Amino acid sequence: MTNRHGVGAALLGAALLTATVACAPGEEGGGRTPPPLPAASDVTSATPGAATGATTGDGETDVTPAAPRTLVTGLTVPWAIAFLPGGDALVTERESARLLRVTPRGRVHEAGVIEGVSASGEGGLLGVAVSPRYAADHFVFVYFTAQNDNRIVRYRYDGRLSDRRVIVSGIPKGAIHNGGRLAFGPDGYMYASTGETGERGMAQDRSSLGGKILRMTADGRPAPGNPFGSLVWTYGHRNVQGLAWDDRGHMYATEFGQNTYDEINLIEKGRNYGWPEVEGVGRRPGYTDPLLTWPTAEASPSGLAYARGALWAAALRGERLWRVPVDAPGRVGRPAALYTGEYGRLRAVTAAPDGTVWVSTSNRDGRGTPRDGDDRLLVVRPS
Repeated sequence: MTNRHGVGAALLGAALLTATVACAPGEEGGGRTPPPLPAASDVTSATPGAATGATTGDGETDVTPAAPRTLVTGLTVPWAIAFLPGGDALVTERESARLLRVTPRGRVHEAGVIEGVSASGEGGLLGVAVSPRYAADHFVFVYFTAQNDNRIVRYRYDGRLSDRRVIVSGIPKGAIHNGGRLAFGPDGYMYASTGETGERGMAQDRSSLGGKILRMTADGRPAPGNPFGSLVWTYGHRNVQGLAWDDRGHMYATEFGQNTYDEINLIEKGRNYGWPEVEGVGRRPGYTDPLLTWPTAEASPSGLAYARGALWAAALRGERLWRVPVDAPGRVGRPAALYTGEYGRLRAVTAAPDGTVWVSTSNRDGRGTPRDGDDRLLVVRPS
C-alpha cells in the first residue's frame, strides 16, 4: 500500500505479544488485541531507507547496538528528557511533579517541584524543552496537567527555577490522551503535542487545541507561517507523544492508535492526519496516511528521537525500542525491534549531545510490572 507521500506503510511483525498489560481501549498501552496478522512473508514491507550495517538474509539490517548502560535507578515514571548545554539533562517525573537534573555520570538532584501539577490517570508533569537560545535566555519549558486544563509554562533556570510564566493554557485535559511532548524544531520554534482526551471529534475541530500538534514562539504565540492563524500546525491526531526531526529537517511523530494500528507519521504543515475518520492507512482524499504502522501489542509508541540515520521509538505495551531507518526524502526502511521485554515499558527517548540516546522506563506508571531499580534511565550507543 502506498500513501500520499509515496511511502509504503508497514504492518510490522507476524505474532502479537502474549503477555501484555491489559488496558482499556484508548489508554496508553493499547486497546483490545487486534486480529492476528498474516505471516511475515505476506506483510507489506516499508520502502527501504538509508540503513547502515550488514544485511541479514531476510532483508532486515543488522544494526543491534550493545546492551544499554543503566545510568540512573529509583525514578518514578520519568516522562521526558531534554538536554542543557554542557550535557546535563532535565528529566520530568509524571506523578511527583519533580524536575530532575541528571549528569552524564548519573548524578541526580532536584531542580524543583513544578507548581500546579494535578497528576491523575495519564496526566501530570509531562514534557520538558530547553530553549535553543538557552545561553542567552536560560528558558526551560514544561507541559503539565493542571486542575482544569493542560498548560505550558516557561521558567528561567540557572541552577534554580524562577520567573514562572504560563504561556499556553486551555489545552483540553482528560484521564487519558493528554499528549504532552515539547520539542524545539530546527526552525527555532517550539512544538507541542496534545491529545483528544477521548473526545474523538475534538481532533478534527481546528478551533480546539486538543488532538493537535501546536507550533509557537517562546512567548506562546502562534509562530509565523502557521497555517490557520492559530497555534495549530497539524490536526486529526489521537494522542501524539513523540516528536523528532532528522538532519534534513523532516519532522516525525509517533501516535497511539486505538484498536489496531499505532503509527509514525511524517508531519507537514496544515495536514489532517485522519483521526477519528481513519486509523492507520486509509488512502482517503484529504487525510495523510502514516509512514508505517504497528499492531498495538508491538508498540503503543511514546518517545521518539533521531540519531545515526534512524528514528528510535519507545514502545510501552510493546516493551521494546524500535529502530526505524529513514532516507534523505524521509522514507522509512525496515524497522528492527531491540531489547524486547528486557527492560519493560519504555517511555522517553532523546538524543544526547555526545551521540548516545537516553531512554526511560515506565514500569511504575500503573500499567507495568516494576523490577528492582525501576524506573531507570538507560543509555544506548547507536550502531
